[in-house]
Amino acid sequence: MIGVSALILFACSSLRHTLFQSGAFDLGIYDQVTYLMSQGQPPISSLLGFHHMGNHAAWAVYLLALLYKIYPSAYWLLAVQAVALALGALPTWHLARQAGLKESQAFTMAVVYLLNPLVFNVNLFEFHPEVMAIPLILGVVLAARLGKISWFCLGVIFILGCKAVLSLTVAAMGFWLLVFEKRRTCGTFALIAGLVWFVIASQVIIPMFSNSEVAAVSRYSYLGNSVLEISSNFLLKPGLVLGRVFSLDTLEYLALLVAPVIWGLAPRHLTPLVSAIPALVLNILSDKQMQRDLIHQYSLPILPFLILAVISTLAVNKGWLRTRRTIILWALIAFMVLGKYGYLWSRYFRSIDTWQATREAIAQIQTKGAVLTTHSIYPHLTHRPTIQFVDDISGAPYDFSQFEYILLNVRHPDGTRNPEFAANLVNQLKSNQLFQLSYQRDDVYLFVKKSLGQLD
Repeated sequence: MIGVSALILFACSSLRHTLFQSGAFDLGIYDQVTYLMSQGQPPISSLLGFHHMGNHAAWAVYLLALLYKIYPSAYWLLAVQAVALALGALPTWHLARQAGLKESQAFTMAVVYLLNPLVFNVNLFEFHPEVMAIPLILGVVLAARLGKISWFCLGVIFILGCKAVLSLTVAAMGFWLLVFEKRRTCGTFALIAGLVWFVIASQVIIPMFSNSEVAAVSRYSYLGNSVLEISSNFLLKPGLVLGRVFSLDTLEYLALLVAPVIWGLAPRHLTPLVSAIPALVLNILSDKQMQRDLIHQYSLPILPFLILAVISTLAVNKGWLRTRRTIILWALIAFMVLGKYGYLWSRYFRSIDTWQATREAIAQIQTKGAVLTTHSIYPHLTHRPTIQFVDDISGAPYDFSQFEYILLNVRHPDGTRNPEFAANLVNQLKSNQLFQLSYQRDDVYLFVKKSLGQLD
C-alpha cells in the first residue's frame, strides 16, 4: 500500500512538473541549490540571492545532493517527497499496534493517514524539505514509547535539519513526552534540542547566511520586526493575538484541518496535539492566508499529532466511528471533498498548447549560461549558477545584458499578472542589439546573446 501510494504521489507531482505547472517557488529554489551542492559550488539561490542555509537552515538538503551526483534532476526531489509522505503510513501502523489496536484497526489508521487531503495536496505543491520529517515525527514518538533512546535522538536531530521552524514542533513534542507521556529522557532531549536549535538557527545561522531576519518574520509584522520582538509581543500584548485566534477565519481553518479525522477526536485524548500548538499558532497568526489551507505545506507538521490523537481515542474504544468500513468511507469522502486531484485536469493542462514548443526551446539551451525566463519554466533550467524569472510586480526594468538566454512564453506568461508585460519584453528584445531571436513557435520565444564576433 505504501509503495502504490508513493508511485501515485510521484506520478501526480511529476505530471504537474512535466506540464510546466511547477514553479520557481519552491521547486526551482531547491532544485538549483541541490544541483550546486552536487557540483561542489556554493548553493546560492539566484532567486533569493543568498546561501541555502540562510533560507531555513535546512542542512538535511545536503544529503539530497548525493542523489544529484548520480543524475541531476528535479524529479529526485519529487520522488523523495512522494516516498517520505507515503512512508508516514508505516510508523502510523506500528503506533496503532503499539497502542493495542488490532491489525485491522492499525491497517485502517494507515489508510486514514494516506487518504488525508494534506498528504496528497502538499505532494502536488512544489517541493519542501519538511516532508522528510513527517514519517520521522511519527517514528520518533514510536521510538520514545519503545524506549529506543538512540534512535529517538537521531530522528530528532534529522527533523531539526529539515527546517528551522520544526524546532518549535520538536520542543513542544518534548514537553508533551515529558509531561503527558512520562518519557523523561526523550522528552527532555527533544525539549532542549528544539529550543537550542531554534535560537541557533533563527539568531545565528539564518542571519549569518542571509544578512537579514528570518524571512517569515514579515508575515507577523503587526507583532514586531524580529523573532525576539514578535515573541515578546506575543506574550505581553495578548490583545493583538486574541483577535486573530477568535475569528471566523480561524474557525474555518480548524474545521478544514480536523474534518478528515473529527470522528476520532475525543476531549480526553487530545494531549498529542500539545505538540502541534506551535505550528497551529504560527498558521493562525500569519498574514498569509495560504498558511490556513490544506494545499500548502504549513499544516503538515500538525498531521502526525492528529493521527496520534485518533489512535489514542481508538485505543480506549471511543470515537464516533469505530468500524473499519465506516472509518475508511469517511476518510475517502474527506479526500474526495478536500483533495485537489481535480487540478490534474482542470489546471495543469491549461498550457498544453505550448508544451511542445517550450520543450524544443529548452533543448536549445545547451550551456550553463545565465537565463531569464517565466516562473513555470524556471525549474526546468535551474542547473546553472544564475537564473531569474520575469515578474511585472516590481516594475523595475530588466538588465538584459546579464543573461545569456531569455526564454518567454507570451501566450502563458504565468509569473506575470499582466499578459501584455511578456509581449512588451519580446518587442524590446527584438530591437535589442545584444540578442538575436533563436527560436519562435506558438508564442514561445528564445533569445540568445550574440557572440562578440557577431557584435563586431
